[in-house]
Amino acid sequence: MLWDIFCKVIDNYGDIGVCWRLAADLAARGENVRLWVDEPSPLVWMAPEGSPGVQVHRWTPEGLAPAPGDVVIEAFGCELTPAFLAGIARKAASGEPTVWINLEYLSAEPYVERMHTLPSPLLSGPCAGLVKHFFYPGFTPRTGGLLREQAFAARRHAFGAPQRQAWLARHAIDAAAGERLVSLFCYEPTALRAFLEQLANAPQPTRLLVTAGRAQAAVRAQLSMSGAPSAASSRRGNLRMTWLPHLAQHDYDHLLWVCDLNFVRGEDSLVRALWAAKPFVWQIYPQDDGAHYAKLEALLNRLDAPASLRTFHRAWNGMQGTQLPWVDGSGWREAIEPVARDLAAQPDLTQQLHRFVSEKR
Repeated sequence: MLWDIFCKVIDNYGDIGVCWRLAADLAARGENVRLWVDEPSPLVWMAPEGSPGVQVHRWTPEGLAPAPGDVVIEAFGCELTPAFLAGIARKAASGEPTVWINLEYLSAEPYVERMHTLPSPLLSGPCAGLVKHFFYPGFTPRTGGLLREQAFAARRHAFGAPQRQAWLARHAIDAAAGERLVSLFCYEPTALRAFLEQLANAPQPTRLLVTAGRAQAAVRAQLSMSGAPSAASSRRGNLRMTWLPHLAQHDYDHLLWVCDLNFVRGEDSLVRALWAAKPFVWQIYPQDDGAHYAKLEALLNRLDAPASLRTFHRAWNGMQGTQLPWVDGSGWREAIEPVARDLAAQPDLTQQLHRFVSEKR
Protein backbone atom coordinates (compact mmCIF):
# COMPACT_ATOMS: atom_id res chain seq x y z
CA MET A 1 0.00 0.00 0.00
CA LEU A 2 0.96 3.65 -0.36
CA TRP A 3 0.89 5.56 2.93
CA ASP A 4 0.88 9.35 3.25
CA ILE A 5 2.05 10.61 6.66
CA PHE A 6 1.67 14.32 7.45
CA CYS A 7 3.73 15.98 10.18
CA LYS A 8 4.26 19.51 11.45
CA VAL A 9 7.39 20.36 13.40
CA ILE A 10 6.10 22.55 16.21
CA ASP A 11 9.00 23.64 18.44
CA ASN A 12 10.87 20.43 19.22
CA TYR A 13 11.74 17.18 17.45
CA GLY A 14 9.27 14.75 19.02
CA ASP A 15 6.63 14.95 16.28
CA ILE A 16 9.05 14.44 13.41
CA GLY A 17 10.90 11.79 15.44
CA VAL A 18 7.76 9.71 15.86
CA CYS A 19 6.68 10.21 12.24
CA TRP A 20 10.08 9.26 10.84
CA ARG A 21 10.25 6.10 12.95
CA LEU A 22 6.76 5.14 11.81
CA ALA A 23 7.54 5.83 8.16
CA ALA A 24 10.80 3.88 8.25
CA ASP A 25 9.19 0.97 10.08
CA LEU A 26 6.32 0.77 7.58
CA ALA A 27 8.83 0.79 4.73
CA ALA A 28 10.90 -1.94 6.40
CA ARG A 29 7.73 -4.08 6.41
CA GLY A 30 7.22 -3.67 2.67
CA GLU A 31 5.03 -0.56 2.50
CA ASN A 32 5.59 2.54 0.34
CA VAL A 33 5.58 5.77 2.33
CA ARG A 34 5.48 9.47 1.54
CA LEU A 35 6.38 11.57 4.56
CA TRP A 36 5.13 15.14 4.27
CA VAL A 37 6.91 17.51 6.66
CA ASP A 38 6.65 21.29 6.86
CA GLU A 39 10.27 21.48 8.07
CA PRO A 40 12.28 18.38 7.08
CA SER A 41 15.74 19.79 7.91
CA PRO A 42 16.07 17.89 11.27
CA LEU A 43 16.12 14.65 9.26
CA VAL A 44 19.58 15.62 7.99
CA TRP A 45 21.02 14.57 11.37
CA MET A 46 18.13 12.50 12.70
CA ALA A 47 18.10 10.05 9.77
CA PRO A 48 21.17 10.90 7.64
CA GLU A 49 21.01 7.66 5.64
CA GLY A 50 17.30 7.89 4.91
CA SER A 51 15.30 4.70 4.51
CA PRO A 52 14.50 2.66 1.40
CA GLY A 53 10.82 2.98 0.62
CA VAL A 54 10.37 6.40 2.27
CA GLN A 55 10.07 9.56 0.19
CA VAL A 56 10.36 12.82 2.14
CA HIS A 57 8.49 15.85 0.79
CA ARG A 58 8.31 19.39 2.10
CA TRP A 59 4.70 20.17 2.95
CA THR A 60 3.47 23.70 2.23
CA PRO A 61 -0.06 25.08 1.89
CA GLU A 62 0.74 26.17 -1.66
CA GLY A 63 2.47 22.94 -2.66
CA LEU A 64 1.35 20.35 -5.16
CA ALA A 65 -1.40 17.97 -4.11
CA PRO A 66 -0.81 14.52 -5.63
CA ALA A 67 -3.47 11.86 -5.52
CA PRO A 68 -3.76 10.54 -1.95
CA GLY A 69 -2.39 7.11 -1.17
CA ASP A 70 -4.27 4.13 0.20
CA VAL A 71 -3.74 5.42 3.74
CA VAL A 72 -3.50 8.99 5.01
CA ILE A 73 -2.20 9.66 8.53
CA GLU A 74 -2.60 13.06 10.12
CA ALA A 75 -0.08 13.01 12.93
CA PHE A 76 -1.02 14.81 16.13
CA GLY A 77 -3.93 16.78 14.76
CA CYS A 78 -2.12 18.59 11.95
CA GLU A 79 -4.62 19.83 9.36
CA LEU A 80 -4.40 18.79 5.72
CA THR A 81 -4.40 21.37 2.96
CA PRO A 82 -7.67 22.03 1.09
CA ALA A 83 -6.16 20.66 -2.12
CA PHE A 84 -5.25 17.36 -0.48
CA LEU A 85 -8.68 17.14 1.15
CA ALA A 86 -10.24 17.59 -2.28
CA GLY A 87 -8.10 14.71 -3.51
CA ILE A 88 -9.39 12.46 -0.71
CA ALA A 89 -12.95 13.39 -1.69
CA ARG A 90 -12.33 12.62 -5.37
CA LYS A 91 -10.80 9.26 -4.55
CA ALA A 92 -13.77 8.35 -2.36
CA ALA A 93 -16.18 9.36 -5.13
CA SER A 94 -14.33 7.04 -7.53
CA GLY A 95 -15.05 4.06 -5.28
CA GLU A 96 -11.55 3.73 -3.82
CA PRO A 97 -11.74 5.54 -0.48
CA THR A 98 -8.61 6.31 1.47
CA VAL A 99 -8.27 4.97 5.01
CA TRP A 100 -7.91 8.20 6.95
CA ILE A 101 -6.34 8.14 10.42
CA ASN A 102 -5.70 10.80 13.04
CA LEU A 103 -2.65 9.53 14.96
CA GLU A 104 -2.90 10.97 18.48
CA TYR A 105 -0.38 11.72 21.22
CA LEU A 106 0.75 9.01 23.61
CA SER A 107 -0.84 8.83 27.04
CA ALA A 108 -1.46 6.28 29.78
CA GLU A 109 -4.69 7.99 30.83
CA PRO A 110 -7.89 5.86 30.92
CA TYR A 111 -9.66 7.78 28.15
CA VAL A 112 -7.20 6.38 25.58
CA GLU A 113 -8.83 2.94 25.67
CA ARG A 114 -12.28 4.49 25.20
CA MET A 115 -11.24 6.71 22.28
CA HIS A 116 -8.95 4.33 20.40
CA THR A 117 -10.20 3.62 16.81
CA LEU A 118 -13.43 5.63 17.26
CA PRO A 119 -14.79 7.13 14.01
CA SER A 120 -14.85 10.88 13.46
CA PRO A 121 -17.40 11.76 10.73
CA LEU A 122 -16.67 14.86 8.65
CA LEU A 123 -19.72 17.16 8.64
CA SER A 124 -18.53 19.96 6.36
CA GLY A 125 -16.00 20.83 3.69
CA PRO A 126 -15.01 18.84 0.61
CA CYS A 127 -14.87 15.60 2.62
CA ALA A 128 -18.31 15.93 4.22
CA GLY A 129 -19.77 12.48 4.74
CA LEU A 130 -16.41 10.75 4.96
CA VAL A 131 -14.95 9.31 8.15
CA LYS A 132 -11.52 9.37 9.70
CA HIS A 133 -10.55 7.35 12.76
CA PHE A 134 -8.67 8.18 15.93
CA PHE A 135 -5.68 5.98 16.59
CA TYR A 136 -4.13 6.21 20.04
CA PRO A 137 -0.73 4.82 21.00
CA GLY A 138 -0.80 3.44 24.50
CA PHE A 139 0.39 1.05 27.16
CA THR A 140 -2.37 -1.60 27.22
CA PRO A 141 -3.67 -4.22 24.77
CA ARG A 142 -6.80 -2.08 24.20
CA THR A 143 -4.74 0.76 22.69
CA GLY A 144 -2.59 1.10 19.59
CA GLY A 145 0.60 0.07 21.37
CA LEU A 146 4.05 1.62 21.05
CA LEU A 147 6.42 2.10 18.14
CA ARG A 148 8.95 -0.73 18.04
CA GLU A 149 10.61 -1.73 14.78
CA GLN A 150 10.77 -5.42 13.91
CA ALA A 151 14.56 -5.55 14.09
CA PHE A 152 14.78 -3.81 17.46
CA ALA A 153 15.13 -6.86 19.71
CA ALA A 154 17.92 -8.33 17.57
CA ARG A 155 19.73 -4.99 17.40
CA ARG A 156 19.46 -4.51 21.15
CA HIS A 157 20.68 -8.07 21.83
CA ALA A 158 23.70 -7.57 19.58
CA PHE A 159 24.78 -4.46 21.48
CA GLY A 160 27.10 -6.03 24.05
CA ALA A 161 30.12 -4.89 26.04
CA PRO A 162 32.44 -4.52 22.99
CA GLN A 163 29.86 -2.37 21.19
CA ARG A 164 29.37 -0.29 24.34
CA GLN A 165 33.08 0.42 24.63
CA ALA A 166 33.32 1.23 20.93
CA TRP A 167 30.41 3.68 21.22
CA LEU A 168 32.00 5.45 24.18
CA ALA A 169 35.34 5.66 22.39
CA ARG A 170 33.72 7.05 19.24
CA HIS A 171 32.28 9.88 21.31
CA ALA A 172 35.56 10.43 23.23
CA ILE A 173 34.03 9.35 26.55
CA ASP A 174 36.72 7.94 28.83
CA ALA A 175 34.43 6.54 31.50
CA ALA A 176 36.33 5.95 34.72
CA ALA A 177 35.85 2.86 36.85
CA GLY A 178 32.80 3.26 39.08
CA GLU A 179 31.60 6.34 37.21
CA ARG A 180 27.84 6.40 36.68
CA LEU A 181 26.76 7.35 33.15
CA VAL A 182 23.65 9.55 32.92
CA SER A 183 22.12 10.92 29.72
CA LEU A 184 20.32 14.27 29.79
CA PHE A 185 17.69 15.17 27.18
CA CYS A 186 15.45 17.87 28.63
CA TYR A 187 13.81 21.26 28.20
CA GLU A 188 14.61 23.71 31.03
CA PRO A 189 13.49 21.96 34.24
CA THR A 190 13.29 24.17 37.31
CA ALA A 191 15.04 21.45 39.32
CA LEU A 192 18.07 21.32 37.02
CA ARG A 193 20.33 23.40 39.26
CA ALA A 194 19.51 21.24 42.30
CA PHE A 195 20.14 18.10 40.25
CA LEU A 196 23.55 19.29 39.06
CA GLU A 197 24.50 20.18 42.63
CA GLN A 198 23.32 16.77 43.82
CA LEU A 199 25.53 15.01 41.28
CA ALA A 200 28.51 17.25 42.04
CA ASN A 201 28.26 16.49 45.77
CA ALA A 202 27.37 12.80 45.51
CA PRO A 203 29.91 10.23 46.75
CA GLN A 204 29.72 8.33 43.44
CA PRO A 205 31.26 10.09 40.45
CA THR A 206 28.90 10.79 37.55
CA ARG A 207 29.52 11.46 33.86
CA LEU A 208 26.59 13.48 32.48
CA LEU A 209 26.14 13.04 28.73
CA VAL A 210 24.31 16.19 27.67
CA THR A 211 22.43 16.12 24.36
CA ALA A 212 22.70 18.93 21.82
CA GLY A 213 20.25 21.81 21.73
CA ARG A 214 18.09 22.92 24.62
CA ALA A 215 19.59 20.52 27.15
CA GLN A 216 23.11 21.86 26.63
CA ALA A 217 21.89 25.45 26.68
CA ALA A 218 20.00 24.82 29.94
CA VAL A 219 23.00 23.22 31.67
CA ARG A 220 25.39 25.93 30.51
CA ALA A 221 22.97 28.61 31.74
CA GLN A 222 22.74 26.99 35.17
CA LEU A 223 26.53 26.80 35.39
CA SER A 224 26.97 30.33 34.02
CA MET A 225 29.21 28.98 31.27
CA SER A 226 30.17 31.17 28.34
CA GLY A 227 32.43 30.38 25.42
CA ALA A 228 33.59 26.95 24.36
CA PRO A 229 33.56 24.39 27.19
CA SER A 230 36.90 23.09 28.40
CA ALA A 231 37.82 20.09 30.54
CA ALA A 232 38.01 22.36 33.57
CA SER A 233 34.71 24.12 32.96
CA SER A 234 32.99 20.79 32.31
CA ARG A 235 33.71 19.50 35.80
CA ARG A 236 31.98 20.29 39.08
CA GLY A 237 33.11 18.24 42.07
CA ASN A 238 32.22 14.60 41.38
CA LEU A 239 30.36 15.55 38.19
CA ARG A 240 31.93 15.51 34.74
CA MET A 241 30.01 16.60 31.65
CA THR A 242 30.31 15.52 28.03
CA TRP A 243 28.66 17.70 25.37
CA LEU A 244 27.20 15.47 22.67
CA PRO A 245 26.48 16.43 19.05
CA HIS A 246 23.07 15.84 17.47
CA LEU A 247 22.59 12.07 17.32
CA ALA A 248 20.86 10.05 14.63
CA GLN A 249 17.89 8.11 15.95
CA HIS A 250 19.72 4.78 16.05
CA ASP A 251 22.64 6.40 17.79
CA TYR A 252 20.33 7.95 20.36
CA ASP A 253 19.19 4.41 21.15
CA HIS A 254 22.83 3.52 21.77
CA LEU A 255 23.14 6.45 24.17
CA LEU A 256 20.22 5.13 26.20
CA TRP A 257 21.72 1.63 26.22
CA VAL A 258 25.15 2.66 27.49
CA CYS A 259 23.82 4.81 30.35
CA ASP A 260 22.78 3.77 33.85
CA LEU A 261 20.07 6.45 34.06
CA ASN A 262 18.33 8.37 31.28
CA PHE A 263 16.55 11.72 31.40
CA VAL A 264 14.13 11.99 28.49
CA ARG A 265 11.49 14.41 27.28
CA GLY A 266 8.39 14.43 25.09
CA GLU A 267 7.11 11.25 23.46
CA ASP A 268 9.67 9.65 21.14
CA SER A 269 12.50 9.49 23.68
CA LEU A 270 10.11 8.24 26.39
CA VAL A 271 9.26 5.18 24.30
CA ARG A 272 12.92 4.55 23.50
CA ALA A 273 13.76 4.80 27.20
CA LEU A 274 11.15 2.16 27.94
CA TRP A 275 12.65 -0.18 25.34
CA ALA A 276 16.10 0.41 26.84
CA ALA A 277 14.66 -0.95 30.12
CA LYS A 278 16.90 1.32 32.16
CA PRO A 279 15.86 3.70 34.97
CA PHE A 280 14.59 6.94 33.44
CA VAL A 281 13.04 10.27 34.36
CA TRP A 282 10.54 11.84 31.96
CA GLN A 283 10.03 15.55 31.46
CA ILE A 284 6.58 15.91 29.97
CA TYR A 285 5.82 18.69 27.51
CA PRO A 286 4.17 21.42 29.63
CA GLN A 287 0.67 22.67 28.88
CA ASP A 288 -0.68 26.02 30.01
CA ASP A 289 -3.73 24.51 31.72
CA GLY A 290 -1.66 22.00 33.72
CA ALA A 291 -3.21 19.00 31.95
CA HIS A 292 0.25 17.47 31.61
CA TYR A 293 0.34 16.69 35.33
CA ALA A 294 -2.53 14.18 35.00
CA LYS A 295 -0.71 12.62 32.07
CA LEU A 296 2.45 12.34 34.14
CA GLU A 297 0.62 10.72 37.05
CA ALA A 298 -1.00 8.22 34.68
CA LEU A 299 2.42 7.07 33.47
CA LEU A 300 3.74 6.79 37.03
CA ASN A 301 0.73 4.64 37.90
CA ARG A 302 1.33 2.46 34.84
CA LEU A 303 4.93 1.96 36.01
CA ASP A 304 3.71 1.30 39.55
CA ALA A 305 6.53 3.68 40.37
CA PRO A 306 8.05 3.65 43.85
CA ALA A 307 7.68 6.75 46.01
CA SER A 308 11.15 8.14 45.27
CA LEU A 309 10.61 7.90 41.51
CA ARG A 310 7.22 9.63 41.79
CA THR A 311 8.68 12.42 43.92
CA PHE A 312 11.62 12.91 41.55
CA HIS A 313 9.30 13.12 38.53
CA ARG A 314 7.09 15.68 40.24
CA ALA A 315 10.04 17.84 41.20
CA TRP A 316 11.66 17.49 37.78
CA ASN A 317 8.40 18.59 36.16
CA GLY A 318 8.05 21.65 38.35
CA MET A 319 5.22 20.65 40.67
CA GLN A 320 5.14 23.32 43.35
CA GLY A 321 6.62 22.51 46.74
CA THR A 322 8.27 19.24 45.66
CA GLN A 323 11.89 18.72 46.73
CA LEU A 324 14.27 16.70 44.59
CA PRO A 325 15.06 13.35 46.25
CA TRP A 326 18.25 11.39 45.78
CA VAL A 327 18.41 9.16 42.74
CA ASP A 328 17.52 5.54 43.59
CA GLY A 329 18.89 3.66 40.60
CA SER A 330 18.31 0.10 41.82
CA GLY A 331 14.77 0.70 43.05
CA TRP A 332 13.83 2.49 39.85
CA ARG A 333 15.28 -0.31 37.73
CA GLU A 334 13.17 -2.88 39.55
CA ALA A 335 10.05 -0.87 38.70
CA ILE A 336 10.80 -0.27 35.02
CA GLU A 337 12.22 -3.60 33.85
CA PRO A 338 9.00 -5.67 34.30
CA VAL A 339 6.91 -2.98 32.60
CA ALA A 340 9.27 -2.98 29.62
CA ARG A 341 8.98 -6.77 29.34
CA ASP A 342 5.18 -6.58 29.51
CA LEU A 343 5.01 -3.91 26.82
CA ALA A 344 7.39 -5.82 24.55
CA ALA A 345 4.96 -8.76 24.61
CA GLN A 346 2.16 -6.60 23.16
CA PRO A 347 1.69 -5.94 19.42
CA ASP A 348 3.57 -2.83 18.34
CA LEU A 349 2.02 0.32 16.88
CA THR A 350 2.96 -0.34 13.24
CA GLN A 351 1.60 -3.88 13.42
CA GLN A 352 -1.68 -2.66 14.87
CA LEU A 353 -1.99 0.17 12.35
CA HIS A 354 -1.46 -2.25 9.48
CA ARG A 355 -4.09 -4.64 10.85
CA PHE A 356 -6.59 -1.82 11.36
CA VAL A 357 -6.06 -0.46 7.85
CA SER A 358 -6.40 -3.93 6.32
CA GLU A 359 -9.73 -4.41 8.09
CA LYS A 360 -11.04 -1.04 6.89
CA ARG A 361 -10.02 -1.73 3.29
